[in-house]
Amino acid sequence: MSRIEEALAAIESLDEGKHFTYTNIANTYGVSRVTLARRHQGIQVSKTEQAIKQQLLNPQQELELVKYITKLTEDGLAPTRDMIQSFASQIIKGEVGNEWVTRFIHRNKENLITKWTSGMD
Repeated sequence: MSRIEEALAAIESLDEGKHFTYTNIANTYGVSRVTLARRHQGIQVSKTEQAIKQQLLNPQQELELVKYITKLTEDGLAPTRDMIQSFASQIIKGEVGNEWVTRFIHRNKENLITKWTSGMD
């Protein structure tokens, strides 16, 4: 658990209505007072949470897409980048760019193996 999360947990563990100052808690845990106050008030979220919110597909949708790609590969039809782009576009009912596929593969590199193959004659 990071120091900011520990400070937030300390605030949440205080009795309701008990007076506290962000400065005292920030100094105790060695974190920025402004960041602590913004995170506690819901104005600011962690970088990880922000990255998840900005993704086109939520984590569950990405997991399902990885499972689908794995199943296609096991069946002998390894999907191309264009196919993955098409699958994702169908899920979000909108357009997905080429760079999204690169980021998707990079985020899921432990589950997806990429390699070049030669065409069949």
